[in-house]
Amino acid sequence: MPSLENIANNIHQWLNNNFGAPWPMLIEFAIVGLCIIGLFAMLGLVLIMMERKVSAWMQLRLGPNRVGPVGMFQTAADTLKLIVKEGMTPAGADKFLFNLAPFIVMIIAMVIMAPLMFAKGLQMWDVNIGVLFFTAISSVSVIGILMAGWASNNKYSLLGAMRSGAQIVSYELSAGFAILAIVILTGDLKISTIVNSQADGWWIFKGHLPIWIAFVIFMIAVTAETNRAPFDLAEAESELTAGFHTEYSGMKFALFFLAEYVNIFVVCALGATLFLGGWQPLHFGTDTQFNQWMDYIPSSLWFMGKTFFLIFVIMWFRWTFPRLRIDQLLNLEWKYLLPISMINLLLVTLMAIMGWHF
Repeated sequence: MPSLENIANNIHQWLNNNFGAPWPMLIEFAIVGLCIIGLFAMLGLVLIMMERKVSAWMQLRLGPNRVGPVGMFQTAADTLKLIVKEGMTPAGADKFLFNLAPFIVMIIAMVIMAPLMFAKGLQMWDVNIGVLFFTAISSVSVIGILMAGWASNNKYSLLGAMRSGAQIVSYELSAGFAILAIVILTGDLKISTIVNSQADGWWIFKGHLPIWIAFVIFMIAVTAETNRAPFDLAEAESELTAGFHTEYSGMKFALFFLAEYVNIFVVCALGATLFLGGWQPLHFGTDTQFNQWMDYIPSSLWFMGKTFFLIFVIMWFRWTFPRLRIDQLLNLEWKYLLPISMINLLLVTLMAIMGWHF
């Protein structure tokens, strides 16, 4: 079976043979754009259905079971409802910013997919500062959230947006320190280099206890950054109705909803890339029979399997822990996670200098 890398190379070669410059590049941009839009649509359908089934399983109930076989088309029915639903704009809202905010959040979610490696040789942009690009662009999404809260002319929306801004800015520090732990061990910001450094074993196994600590902190921090329970203070229904998107309806609400799930996929894909080897199979050492068996599994399945495992863990958090108060949420970051992250970064640095990792 041809690999995804070979398919991409064949398309590139065919375009160069049949079209003159700059058409091959423009056509490739269009193909990538359509693939990303298709991926977004599929992620929305799959992850929302997964969320409903996981929550039902944990609460000992069936979940959606009416529309389609075992309820598999329920999300498609909800999407159709949102498409035909009228989009309302509050009378006192800043209409331009109100309508712009969901598109900013969605565009940011699309852009940060660029450096991710979905399989061996399948990457949109292998930029040499891939990790820095990811963290820098993802932090811009808070602008869309603040814009939505302020432009809605609603006190609940504004409070939710302010909470979200404080939460995202705070937890970015711990997430950044956790990412830096892997950057120190690999000595590079390039995503492909980080993945290739795990060909003989994933960093979660090679990096000893400090990398386990970094991984746990990373998972907690990205759960908070994506406004997921138990850190969903920006959308606390019992206090703020629906938070920053209280006034949104129709497809504008759907964009916020979809961006949340796509962001979950993206941060879990980054976690799988940094700590679990990305598309790399599970290898122990070199030239063993076990490693050869693992190589038969396609690289895209390895990447997606690891990513969806981390998504399941984040969903597990939501249906296990109660929501924190806003003061507890900020105390957890500034009094506990941040100091632990800084000390752990020093340990990783010492481990890298002394060569104590595998």
